[in-house]
Amino acid sequence: MSIGLSAAPQLPPRRIPDLARQAEAAGFDQVWLAEDCFFAGGIAAASAALAATRTITVGLGILPAVARNAAFTAMEVAALAELYPGRVVLGLGHGMTGWMKQVGAYPRSPLTALGEHLDAVRALLAGHTVTVHGDHVRLDGVGLDHPPSQVPPVLAGVRGPRSLELSGARADGTILAWPVAPAYVRHARARIDAGRVMAGRTDHHEIVAGTPIFLDADIAAAERAAGASLAAELLGTTSRTHLEPIGIADDAAALVAAAGSPEELAARLPADWVDMLTVAGDPAQCAARIMALQESGVDTVIVGSGPDIDYDIPYGALLAALR
Repeated sequence: MSIGLSAAPQLPPRRIPDLARQAEAAGFDQVWLAEDCFFAGGIAAASAALAATRTITVGLGILPAVARNAAFTAMEVAALAELYPGRVVLGLGHGMTGWMKQVGAYPRSPLTALGEHLDAVRALLAGHTVTVHGDHVRLDGVGLDHPPSQVPPVLAGVRGPRSLELSGARADGTILAWPVAPAYVRHARARIDAGRVMAGRTDHHEIVAGTPIFLDADIAAAERAAGASLAAELLGTTSRTHLEPIGIADDAAALVAAAGSPEELAARLPADWVDMLTVAGDPAQCAARIMALQESGVDTVIVGSGPDIDYDIPYGALLAALR
């Protein structure tokens, strides 16, 4: 299993090189950078992280597929992959609906749009000349003059059942969004595998799971912070598809509806939900939670912190416990 550190999108761009260097020095295998509106652009951020480090893999997780022409996405990623061979992972996703509408990029069919972008970008990065006249991607004899010698994997950052099947059929891996529980990972893997069967895929499909981490020798403090973060996440999204496989979607919706504030929701959250849906506690407890995700089918776990990442947190003890 690989273990990575994700940078919060709120992190000022000037701090990205230092974060990447510190993640590499701490022993993380990967560092991941998001592209959320309207923070630092993902390609530029990844370039800064790669230039500041020597060995760590840098993941772009995720770029909204519809925000760029597929050919230009491939050009940018190909340049990174050729400059830093074997150190780039690309994640493409639907993009947040509100943001995509805000910038005039919301497609008629998000599922079709993502599938067409995945096909085109993967083919271009592999050195093929692409002609496609799809609903959302239109290319006429397009090929990269400098395709990368080591083709980077292209993962889909998706959540719903149909999107998971699409990822299995047309991506090299899947990035699962938090909250992630082992039961949801198994459900996602089943949907991904269904897509792979339909497409006749037999190659390896990487499963990446991102989750915030609340690492503290004071276990009660870690659990309080985890509960507050989970409450904010539940209040901030209307999607419950990732909660249905673990049987708490309806109860979560009822709790959200009844809560008058994030603090009230955090106080009402069942302790077993916090334990199941977060990584919190001392290094041994956090390592056990991460190992449970691995056993459920996750290949790479990406732990995240806030924009003020504190490297006095015992990441070394966590990584030692995992290895």
